[in-house]
Amino acid sequence: MMPDNLLSALFPEGHTLSLGAENTLSGRAKSGSREVEVLGISGGTPLGPETAIILAGRVLGIVQSGSKAPIVFLIDTASQRMTRRDEMLGLNEYLAHLAKSIMLAGFEGHRTISVLYGTAAAGALIATALATQTMVAVDGAHPSVMDLPSIARVTKLSLDVLTEKAKKTPVFAPGVEPLAATGAVTAIWSLSDGHCNERLSALLADEVTDGADIRDLLGASRGGRKVAAEVAKRVQEAFSQTIVSEKAR
Repeated sequence: MMPDNLLSALFPEGHTLSLGAENTLSGRAKSGSREVEVLGISGGTPLGPETAIILAGRVLGIVQSGSKAPIVFLIDTASQRMTRRDEMLGLNEYLAHLAKSIMLAGFEGHRTISVLYGTAAAGALIATALATQTMVAVDGAHPSVMDLPSIARVTKLSLDVLTEKAKKTPVFAPGVEPLAATGAVTAIWSLSDGHCNERLSALLADEVTDGADIRDLLGASRGGRKVAAEVAKRVQEAFSQTIVSEKAR
């Protein structure tokens, strides 16, 4: 299913997006004065090896073209497809390949933005939306790295305990607001306010240099990740001191 209301909100000037195999989306669109490549997955389709390799191949094709065009990903995927067949085929490697392909595009000068308009959970969220430089959530978005019942099974903590922790610690909580508090979701947009195209154009103009990732800083400023930015800063300073010491020898 094509997300027509989303497409008209983001790209009122038109697009050539079409639905392909495994419910993947691909095509081009206009955003302001820019022509952008658009990729995605629709219909809450679980992310399996076939879908991952299709998307990764299209990303690498865009990179190899040398166009430096921005890439916008439209994401609605339930989770990774956790069947025995997929696990035996090495699903984790397919997901890692897709994530690395998206990150490579960013390092090669393509502005990468994901727009989450449906569900996205676990490995599917990490390998798509979280692999882009910027993630935006719109109406209907429901992201989660792991839902609370699953966390309860893994940690052996009761659901009641985790529910209480989630109220104070966003990393425990699924949903748009908690992920925004951690900095993972950069912005939350409403499709009905008529400004999504303007906001997307502004994000596309906001270039990311040298693969810079400011999500830890966003998380610190929003109170959802209180130590990540400081730890990253200390690691970078220690690394810089090591380099200086090595050069002085």
